[in-house]
Amino acid sequence: MAFRLSLLLFILVNGLFSQENKIDWAPYHKFEIEDFKGSKTKISAEIDKVFVQSGVMLDFSFQMSNVEFMFTRNFNSKVSCTFQRDAAVIMAPDSLAAERLIALVQFDFDLSELYARKIRKELFENKKTFSDASFFQPYFDKMIAERNKISSRVYLETDFGNKAETLEKEHEVVKNELVLLSDFCKECKPPKKRNKTN
Repeated sequence: MAFRLSLLLFILVNGLFSQENKIDWAPYHKFEIEDFKGSKTKISAEIDKVFVQSGVMLDFSFQMSNVEFMFTRNFNSKVSCTFQRDAAVIMAPDSLAAERLIALVQFDFDLSELYARKIRKELFENKKTFSDASFFQPYFDKMIAERNKISSRVYLETDFGNKAETLEKEHEVVKNELVLLSDFCKECKPPKKRNKTN
């Protein structure tokens, strides 16, 4: 049995990404302008409008036998939050504007990991022994819709990162929520008792 759901935020990209092109989410990773390797990345006074493609991807995939699937509850390792360097683009008139966009992508990366954890939690709490693989779809779709709504709101309310203080406050909320869902990091084993509280 093979099952795959994926979402590339803000961009569509075809093909597979090499390992060196991919950055797995990590709690203290800090982006540099050099990470944005999309062909249109440019910092130049000629640019009159800022532009950003986050390169952030949420991916859910697994391959296992029907028997393995039936008895698997922990799908944490199957849900990934990554940054694809070749898909990430920043266009800005100067380094200050670029740094603001980078901070916005940093927020988006953490927000996406938060929703990866929420997806992992939903799967853990709702997977039954005889669940069919398609049961994942509604949980995935629901979490992605929520993530996109928050991301869009923050992009607008921070004026694409120009309101640094507002962005910082939003980012702190996300960081705190990440801690609360620490049992659902990619490498973690959730608690044995299923907890239905939000």
